[in-house]
Amino acid sequence: MSTHDTPPEAHIAVVSGDGPERAVARGAAAVELERLVSASSRRRRVPRWLRRATGPVLLLVLWQVLSATGVLQSDVLASPGTIARTAGGLFADGTLPSAMAVSVQRVAVGLVSGVVVGVGLGLLSGLMRTGEDLIDAVVQMLRAVPFAGLVPLLIVWLGIGETVKVALIALAAAFPLYLNTYAGIRGVDDQLIEAGVTLGLGRWGLIRHVVLPGALPGALTGLRFALASAWLALVFGETVNASDGIGFLMDQAREFYRTDVIVVCLIVYAFLGLAADVVVRTLERLLLQWRPTFTGK
Repeated sequence: MSTHDTPPEAHIAVVSGDGPERAVARGAAAVELERLVSASSRRRRVPRWLRRATGPVLLLVLWQVLSATGVLQSDVLASPGTIARTAGGLFADGTLPSAMAVSVQRVAVGLVSGVVVGVGLGLLSGLMRTGEDLIDAVVQMLRAVPFAGLVPLLIVWLGIGETVKVALIALAAAFPLYLNTYAGIRGVDDQLIEAGVTLGLGRWGLIRHVVLPGALPGALTGLRFALASAWLALVFGETVNASDGIGFLMDQAREFYRTDVIVVCLIVYAFLGLAADVVVRTLERLLLQWRPTFTGK
């Protein structure tokens, strides 16, 4: 038999010094590995956004099928088509844009107030032991009280107007900001402090160049939690003694069993919260360029 008629497994056996059986096994393993690598390459060529959108799209299709076949009644949950038409009508007559503007304004004012209070108290408590002794215990006790339980007292103090809603949002946002700012400051590596002292940095130099940059990742994480808490507080505040806003639309829809309007409002809340989270993520990438992080495989 000529060399050209010799099977590849025999060549492998001659080169490696193995018997024909092991050579055949090696050849089969090589073919299987090539197949797996090719399949993996094909999977990687699928855009990630398309893979992430598959789940929600399948859920919408299943939802529409159940609604069309009558398994899911409209008085329990409206179909996606009905919800889309309702959303278009609410946008067309200006009801939804007006409600969104009011809700976003409330969250913005309350969040700014919460950032000032939460970060300020976190800095005082984290940077000074005296501040920790005076502030931390009080904040921890207030944090244990559900913010919804503070509504009757806030109404007595502030009335039932716009101020009580903004105050509720500010309280909900202040606690996660305080906790994460405080933890970020106290989590700074002590060796970095020693290195700064060795380089001749004073107290304020250490705070500016070592402590605050080291606490920034924790503070930004607290900002993301604060945004989530602010939207939750907004939902609660707008369903109590409100005359406008997305929560007011939801409360009206509940009285008339309009599940389509309720779902539209929930979707708007979800997208507003997602947009706010994207803003914070972008801010993290800009402010934390100096800190390489693991981004997944």
